[in-house]
Amino acid sequence: MRKRLYEIIAHSDGSDKLSSLYDYVMIVIIVISLIPLAFKETNPVFDIIDKASAAIFIVDYLARLITADFKLKKGFSSFIIYPFTPMAIIDLVSILPTFLPVSSGLRLLKVFRLLRSFRVFRAFKMFRYSHSVEVIINVIRSQSTPLIAVGSMAAAYVLISALVIFNVEPDTFDTFFDAIYWATVSLTTMGYGDIYPVSTAGRIVTMLSSFMGIAIVALPSGIITAGFMDEIKKDKDDNSPLD
Repeated sequence: MRKRLYEIIAHSDGSDKLSSLYDYVMIVIIVISLIPLAFKETNPVFDIIDKASAAIFIVDYLARLITADFKLKKGFSSFIIYPFTPMAIIDLVSILPTFLPVSSGLRLLKVFRLLRSFRVFRAFKMFRYSHSVEVIINVIRSQSTPLIAVGSMAAAYVLISALVIFNVEPDTFDTFFDAIYWATVSLTTMGYGDIYPVSTAGRIVTMLSSFMGIAIVALPSGIITAGFMDEIKKDKDDNSPLD
């Protein structure tokens, strides 16, 4: 019975109709549970949606916990390890805010209001139900080494640019964080214009930073595109009928 339960709640490959139905239903419930977050005000309908969806998520969490040995394949220790896995933590974080006691009249409890916004983590629960998201995760995992290299290069360039501009124009940038913010915006070529250099030297640094930003931002796009093509080809080969 536990094995069949695991087969239902595990991500379906399309062969198990009941498991596929479970995936679709959970995706719909997740989307509905996010609707109250799009409104500032609350009403009884939103409260019902929140509590009902949280109850369903609790049942799903418990079902995954009691079948953790089938997923992790580590015997009894699976039940201890599972609550600390990334998706289990996301499940728990998305459930707990519903049951946090929050009083609107106490300013000291504003931190709990912030915690309630963690309900947005329910969106990440869709990762386990969508094949498209699974493809994206596989691409990122397979291309992790070049992506980390590009990310490290971008972070180093942001820090170097921030240090240069912070010393070139100390009057424009009050704090080093302002310089990092400017460097990040320049690197991504967004150019919000809320913080910008006014000296000739500062503008030259900005132009160089923008040109470098175009090159650095383009690198992960090419890496991810190549990874997508490989993953799509692999997916087609796996699903193609045998000759």
